[in-house]
Amino acid sequence: MKELSQQELKEVSGGGITFGAAALVTMGVIFVIGIVDGFVRPLKCQ
Repeated sequence: MKELSQQELKEVSGGGITFGAAALVTMGVIFVIGIVDGFVRPLKCQ
């Protein structure tokens, strides 16, 4: 096994989900819930 140098360690990037992607998915779920709620439980405009 090769030991990584400091420069190589700085270039390593981890996988996973980024904050922006998580926020986008969360906003999409909230938007869809709002649309479904509007069809299931329509409220009158006052």
